[in-house]
Amino acid sequence: MFAPILRRISGRGQREEGGTPERRGTPVETARIVERLETPRGELVLRQRGDHYEIISNGVFLMATYDGRSERLLARFGLEAAAAPRRVLVGGLGVGFTLAAVLAHRGVQQVTVVEIEPAVIQWQQRYLAPWSGRALDDPRVSVIEADLILWLAQAPASSWDAALLDIDNGPNWTVTPGNAGLYDDAGLTALRRVLRPGGSAAFWSAAEDTAFETRLARHFGTVTRRPVPRRRGAPDVLYRVTRP
Repeated sequence: MFAPILRRISGRGQREEGGTPERRGTPVETARIVERLETPRGELVLRQRGDHYEIISNGVFLMATYDGRSERLLARFGLEAAAAPRRVLVGGLGVGFTLAAVLAHRGVQQVTVVEIEPAVIQWQQRYLAPWSGRALDDPRVSVIEADLILWLAQAPASSWDAALLDIDNGPNWTVTPGNAGLYDDAGLTALRRVLRPGGSAAFWSAAEDTAFETRLARHFGTVTRRPVPRRRGAPDVLYRVTRP
């Protein structure tokens, strides 16, 4: 027996057990399991609901193809603050909405996607390409299968004009315990090191986190916070910083 799947209904981040999706534009058809596998980080599931797909990790609804507004906004929000976003780092592939928005931005020449789950990369190629505009086929894109936190610690310094980070539900609700390392002092130090002067970083979060915002300010200075309204509940939040 598998535990009941917990779904974030009104935007990413809201946990509700069972039921059917209520967000405007969300399909109401019964979901079917396309693939279910065990990874070193726990259970990972791809479900199909009508013509759309959903990704669930350890019983937590992560993302789906039926509403990519906040993921696309993450790209625009992060890139607009970068001095000249030619080289962009995307932390977390998801269903490809953020990557597609980056590729649509004028001036972007190279995008590196760091994704820890090989299945998510395979699903993008096999099932999800229509929602990303087949972004992985773009010659500007390279995909690295790696733990983002460990990869940042070894990545070349001053290499990226922008970093767009969406590997879970935010600093106070991580899908796996190891993801907390992106939001602590060591993770932020590593992130600042790989950004070029004037480079920006943007984080997606399911909720406001004042402790994280304070930590960001300590490492980067000014923090820009942008709430993203949802149909129900508190808004999602995007955080943005710039390396001095």
